[in-house]
Amino acid sequence: MTTTPASPLSLSAAASAASATSGADGERADLLETLRLHRDFLRYTVRGLTDEQAGRRTTVSELCLGALIKHVAATERQWTAFVVAGPSAIGDFTEESAELRQEWADDLRMLPGDTLAGLLAEYAEVARRTEEIVAGLDGLGHSHPLPAAPWFAPGARWSARRTLLHIIAETAQHAGHADIIREALDGQKTMG
Repeated sequence: MTTTPASPLSLSAAASAASATSGADGERADLLETLRLHRDFLRYTVRGLTDEQAGRRTTVSELCLGALIKHVAATERQWTAFVVAGPSAIGDFTEESAELRQEWADDLRMLPGDTLAGLLAEYAEVARRTEEIVAGLDGLGHSHPLPAAPWFAPGARWSARRTLLHIIAETAQHAGHADIIREALDGQKTMG
């Protein structure tokens, strides 16, 4: 059984109204509403699909729709944990082990036993936890040093705000990937 989210287009007006009328910090509310909208775009691309369809590669990319849901959920979980615990929540990437490379590869495909319904349920739980954590922050300016990695400048720090912007960008980018994969699968598009 698959979950069919409401159209992201119908949700954007509701998100704007919720943000404008929320008693919460306006910036925080805007960031969370933007993240919700991009999550909805991503979830919308998998509406009505079977597990087999969600696991099918339709382009030269290794990506499939189920794996995109899985990857975005894992990325959001990891970066939200960073907001709370700092770089120890992510780890050190200076030495890539075979195990770490396998973990990254498994994050980008549906494994035996993965179901679309299960991946969507996990993504919903990650979203719930992110919103709970962000609501509990004293502010968005608190920062942590980034973990050691060749792609981060030495000594760089990200605030909770910058980390949320990164989560939003990841989600939006992969929602676009999902739209292309879905269109190649059966012609269905999120917009248009």
